[in-house]
Amino acid sequence: MTTLLTYWTFVLFHIGHVNLLFRFAEMADEVIVGSSSDEFNALKGKTCIMPYEDRVNILRSCRFVSHVFAEHNWEQKQSDVIEFNADMFAMGTNWEGKFDELSDLCDVVYLSCTEGVSTTKLKRRVLHSTPGLCMVG
Repeated sequence: MTTLLTYWTFVLFHIGHVNLLFRFAEMADEVIVGSSSDEFNALKGKTCIMPYEDRVNILRSCRFVSHVFAEHNWEQKQSDVIEFNADMFAMGTNWEGKFDELSDLCDVVYLSCTEGVSTTKLKRRVLHSTPGLCMVG
């Protein structure tokens, strides 16, 4: 059984996240996701549209995700790799090289993100939307 560990904030869950989770699930039997807690996001200077509990419930509903837990700080990754007995640590290429120190414990892989899709771009589109933009809600 192969276990893959990844971390994300999931400010806005979008198709880019789904695509990466799908690709992670193709690489491992279990995909374990650490989602940043609201407190950790505040320390990083990030404001989430949805509270942690809602973001976790969205992740838990995704068929590619085996388990979700809270990320409270940058330093916990090494102990999480050990705790979850992870064979792989995977992130998007936007994080390439940032977690290579974990390669002593497991394989570290960075996969390309969905072209043209990003949380930052989606936030900009919402903030700068024109009148008449269909906002369901």
